[in-house]
Amino acid sequence: IDYTGTEPSSPCNKCLNVSWDSTAPCNCTINFTLEHSFESNVFMYYGLSNFYQNHRRYVKSRDDSQLNGDNSSLLNPSKECEPYRTNEDKPIAPCGAIANSMFNDTLELFRIENNTRTRITLVKKGIAWWTDKNVKFRNPTGDGNNLTALFQGTTKPVNWPKPVYLLDSEPDNNGFINEDFIVWMRTAALPTFRKLYRLIERKDNLQPTLQAGRYSLDITYNYPVHSFDGRKRMILSTISWMGGKNPFLGIAYITVGSICFFLGVVLLIIHHKYGNRNTSADIPN
Repeated sequence: IDYTGTEPSSPCNKCLNVSWDSTAPCNCTINFTLEHSFESNVFMYYGLSNFYQNHRRYVKSRDDSQLNGDNSSLLNPSKECEPYRTNEDKPIAPCGAIANSMFNDTLELFRIENNTRTRITLVKKGIAWWTDKNVKFRNPTGDGNNLTALFQGTTKPVNWPKPVYLLDSEPDNNGFINEDFIVWMRTAALPTFRKLYRLIERKDNLQPTLQAGRYSLDITYNYPVHSFDGRKRMILSTISWMGGKNPFLGIAYITVGSICFFLGVVLLIIHHKYGNRNTSADIPN
């Protein structure tokens, strides 16, 4: 579901020119229909296009020691984070261009039945890699129940509306270990990518997770992409016993296999035509 809003008829067109420093959030709703039921667990992604997270300076613009909870790096971030290292003479936590551009739209899903909207429960935990959540990212050492004190002396990234210790109300999903933040910090290799946003867990084995029918997507539109001709979309996906749908590997295997087959035929013809030729010269006595 593309909700960029570039089309004049789109409900999100009114939010197209939202900026980082907009005070009031812009809200829009897009209605859509699922033609088929989703039987197993459903994964909700957000997708971005024309966003180059693979730029070398962008990829390097972070401080892994700071993200791992090192107190000295918290107050003295790496110079790799420039120009997002300090703001108003205070160190930025988390520093760097990757963190500064974190995706911050809010997506909510509703099922419409008999003109009544029922909220779909979206699970925000379990979306990050285990190694990222438990090894690479750590809050600063100290009183884990008082993140405000732990991040005292730092300031929020320039484009963030609130500091890192207010990302979530739950202590085990706040600060540097917030899973939305962790997912964003794992940079994408291509300019068109998607990242896991929420999980929709199956509760009843006798009922599909998402039944076919009408749905609505409520969007709090905070993330500007129009200035660089980007696109935003929401993706619903599921898996079967064979895993998820990813056409890239299939296309890659078929392409490489076809090239190998063609080269094999060419080499077979060359071997058949020239392989039995006697190239040794007779040496006269």
